[in-house]
Amino acid sequence: MDSSSFVSAIILLVLVTDPLGNIPVFIGLLRQVDPARRQRIIVREVLFAFAILLFFALFGQKVLHLMHLTDTSLGIAGGVILFLIALKMVFPHPEGPTDLPVHGEPFLVPLAIPFIAGPSAIATVLLLVSREPQRLWEWLGALTVAMAISAVVLGFAEKIAAFLGEKVTQAFERLMGLVLTAMAIEMLLAGIQKFVLQLRAT
Repeated sequence: MDSSSFVSAIILLVLVTDPLGNIPVFIGLLRQVDPARRQRIIVREVLFAFAILLFFALFGQKVLHLMHLTDTSLGIAGGVILFLIALKMVFPHPEGPTDLPVHGEPFLVPLAIPFIAGPSAIATVLLLVSREPQRLWEWLGALTVAMAISAVVLGFAEKIAAFLGEKVTQAFERLMGLVLTAMAIEMLLAGIQKFVLQLRAT
């Protein structure tokens, strides 16, 4: 196992699932829920998101073949999606994402989908597996670790928000956005390079 790429995959998956950025979302949407049930809901939603991402890791290649999508197009699309997500992290909307009308206890939507297992997370999982399918178990391990980190961060969301404060949380979120921007550009350039090489080969 290449430890550097394994750690890089964990970091990338943590960035795209964005548990720190989801803290205000989870606090806002779970505010009306009984405090005794909040931890159970968080664990349940993280497990839902994990199951969805696991499905795409295991069967994503078949989905791509059915839709006649190539690894090159996936790499370029994944880079674009990650870049857009990174821009939102660096330049967040002033109103924030907590204005979604949720009545009662959230179930699957919007916490598991799209806030944890969103398009960027799904694209990232698909891209990791499609590039090096022989390392599937390594990517599954990285996904498991990343989801465990998300569960811990979101489980202590209220305490983390109170400890760090809104400004520190926003500053860290923007810093992570800069890191994700660099990763997105790297992914996009790799996809374009592969496309150019394919054109020269034809």
